[in-house]
Amino acid sequence: MTKTSDVDSERQIEQAIASTLAAMGYEIVRIRLGGGRDTVLQVMIERADRSALTVDDCAAASRAISARLEDEALPAAGYALEVSSPGIDRPLVRLDDFARFAGFEAKVEMSEPLEGRRRFRGRLRGTDEGCVRISMEGRDVSLPFAGIRAAKLILTDELLAASQAAERA
Repeated sequence: MTKTSDVDSERQIEQAIASTLAAMGYEIVRIRLGGGRDTVLQVMIERADRSALTVDDCAAASRAISARLEDEALPAAGYALEVSSPGIDRPLVRLDDFARFAGFEAKVEMSEPLEGRRRFRGRLRGTDEGCVRISMEGRDVSLPFAGIRAAKLILTDELLAASQAAERA
């Protein structure tokens, strides 16, 4: 579980590096700061043009992030920086992610129970008025985006085929 101080630090880091990465053609998917003895700063990025992220992209972003964090003196403690792509079975963190990946299967965990459950798995149907729509067990369910604790796509043959087709395009 992420501590409040980690969430505050993650926000500060995102504010410090977002414009630098945007200027390079990248969007931040997620930032996580944590770890046991060693602090790990994980920055998940994707290309703004949605083309495939390369190892060279990650290396360039890593150098830029390190320089920016040194300029801002963030985070205060030492850290190991990891820059990566979100992968095929990516986390869904922004409301527009749920619209973008409508039609694919996802797992969603709520902060508080909804209809007596916290975990939902089904096909994304998009968004509507701040809610994520998901089809599961033969019916559509509307999940308030503000109540979503975590969500990610499920690796399926359909998702893999779509990813491969996008790489070829």
